[in-house]
Amino acid sequence: MPVSFDKVFGVHDDALLLFERRNQLLSENIANADTPGYKARDIDFDQVLQNAQNSGSQRMSGAQLKTTHQGHINLQQQPFTGDIQYRQVEQSSADGNTVDTQKEKAAFAENAVRYQTTLSFLTRKISGLKRAFKGE
Repeated sequence: MPVSFDKVFGVHDDALLLFERRNQLLSENIANADTPGYKARDIDFDQVLQNAQNSGSQRMSGAQLKTTHQGHINLQQQPFTGDIQYRQVEQSSADGNTVDTQKEKAAFAENAVRYQTTLSFLTRKISGLKRAFKGE
């Protein structure tokens, strides 16, 4: 009987990629906290998940772009590029920077916990599959 890994892992493998991309964005925001005119960016996880469920798609990737030259960047390696939004801020600084370091650090910590939880869940799923394949 063939095993469908999409069914076994559900949305957890996509969620892991999404949390990874969000950590990258949040760390970029923190790193650019003192850059004049920098606009904080983020991904709304709930909105991305809802869009994926509504469209019936199995993968939660953004736009499907075709590379026509060897030097083009393959956006398929950078998931969720179409789901990045500028963060809504209460008040930007005088230099136009919209990064609130306290909120960014809190969001980063929360996202890191979600990433670890999803990773632990997937690790347990894989361990269970390995035991099932071995017949234990």
